[in-house]
Amino acid sequence: MSGVLVVVEQHAGRIARISWEACAAAQHLGAQLSLPVSAVIVGAQVEAQISEVAARGLPRVARIEHPLLAQYTADGFTLALEQFVKAEQPDYIVFPHTYQVRDYAPALAARLGQVLISDVVAIGDGPVFTRQLLQGRLNGSYRHVGTGPCIISVQAGAFRAGETEKCAAEVTVVSPTIDPTQIRTKPGEPFRGSSQTVDLGSAQLIVSVGRGIKDAANIPIVQELATALGAELAASRPICDNGWLPMERQIGSSGQTVSPKLYLAVGISGAIQHLVGMKGSQCVVAINKDPDAPIFEVADYGIVGDLFEVVPALSAALKAAKG
Repeated sequence: MSGVLVVVEQHAGRIARISWEACAAAQHLGAQLSLPVSAVIVGAQVEAQISEVAARGLPRVARIEHPLLAQYTADGFTLALEQFVKAEQPDYIVFPHTYQVRDYAPALAARLGQVLISDVVAIGDGPVFTRQLLQGRLNGSYRHVGTGPCIISVQAGAFRAGETEKCAAEVTVVSPTIDPTQIRTKPGEPFRGSSQTVDLGSAQLIVSVGRGIKDAANIPIVQELATALGAELAASRPICDNGWLPMERQIGSSGQTVSPKLYLAVGISGAIQHLVGMKGSQCVVAINKDPDAPIFEVADYGIVGDLFEVVPALSAALKAAKG
């Protein structure tokens, strides 16, 4: 099977949003090269997830199922996908860039005699795969050479999950050969984040505040705007470092990566470390009193003005519009 294969990741029966972004990246690559795109999902009982994957415009979906794949292990997933890839021989393999993929995909690439091009943020003609270096200060361009599949993982927020077209899909079931002695690790209790953790990655509207807010006592001004919009409140690193908002609301290279429909940046200058986390936003609106602030270089709309005047005016207008 020549073409593009996307590996869809699921946890406890739920498919992560970044898997849909990987599907969009695979479809972009397939359209560019006129190659068919298919998907594979690994687990023990993933029937419930197959219909969801099949509805993403993928003509073929494979279930790799085995009792030893009920819980994730690097050995099990590597063995299962190695057998599948060697049998199907895809030209390209696309992974979502998750902690799990970082754990086993390099081993899979090594077994296949390939190099993993990780954390891809763009796919150009060629194809040329773009990765960001030094926290986004530089871009590196990579091409796959030689024989065998080209293996990449795509960064969260780099491709929009909505960019898929639905079609009927052929579903196949694959049973890999795995011996219990080949699983060298025993899975522990799955990591569970704090119940207070905010998943900004799935938010469609985000209002983010930066050091231009000056003091923690002024945060409610921006919170009022977020509430009026029905948006999540987020922040740049200085705000969270100062303890003005919890770290779970930080966006950037050391925080969360987001791709909302609307990203409203209030008092954020636009340091590269912050831009890395929100570059996938569909529409960026910036409010800053400095007309030369870097945030305006990536903004779709910009308001040069004092946030202490602009933000309350926007909140009032939104409330008035809602009656």
